[in-house]
Amino acid sequence: MSLLEVNNVSLSFGGIRAIDGVSFDVNPGEVFTIVGPNGAGKSSLFNLISRFYEPAAGSIRFDGQDLLACKPHEVIDSGIARTFQNIELFDHATVLDNLLIGRHSRRRTYWFEDLLFLPRVRREEQEHRRAVEEVIDFLELAAYRDRMIQGLPYGVRKVVEIAQALVSRPKLLLLDEPAAGLSVEETENMAWWIEDMQKDLGLTIVMVEHDMGLVSRVSDRVLAIAEGRPLVEGAPGEVQAHPEVIRAWLGGVDE
Repeated sequence: MSLLEVNNVSLSFGGIRAIDGVSFDVNPGEVFTIVGPNGAGKSSLFNLISRFYEPAAGSIRFDGQDLLACKPHEVIDSGIARTFQNIELFDHATVLDNLLIGRHSRRRTYWFEDLLFLPRVRREEQEHRRAVEEVIDFLELAAYRDRMIQGLPYGVRKVVEIAQALVSRPKLLLLDEPAAGLSVEETENMAWWIEDMQKDLGLTIVMVEHDMGLVSRVSDRVLAIAEGRPLVEGAPGEVQAHPEVIRAWLGGVDE
């Protein structure tokens, strides 16, 4: 059974069709990557899954439930976490504080319990700390745990954002261009993290990415889209070599 099912979704902004009849399934434990030229609608698909946008048509199911019945703030409770093209962190807080903020969806205490710092609050706080420290160890962020985000190298901040998503312990992780702006060495490290998240944590990952070297290395299946429409789906090598994909990237090929 598929973990994520996107069926014939469409999205319009005014008279412009940003997504036009896109369908795909993602299996548990799979790395599924969406590729396409700029403006193809890749991030808009993520925004539909995250419930930032409302589709004009189609359905999205996650882990057997109708995701479109969820409110945006309920998506993370269902087991979906994501990163963004532009890093979304609190610059004037430490790495540790940012990761603790990422645990907000797992808080189960009430405000009056927090105010009195009751035993249940203390136990929950210890659990939050354990979850954060596990992710810090997993992504080798111990050297940065007490440093402010604003003073960190860009590549480290990208890893911190992934860590902030991981501390919620999701079933599905959406990675929006994780290699954007990274050096060759940092992209290599990102590939290792993605492989480790899939194999060691058992995560299902849906990724939007332009770096085809990274896509080929970590992806089980790839969906290529252009102008909001699906082109081809398959293994990374098959998708890259498909004439429709080449035409979408280069503007035309000889048949």
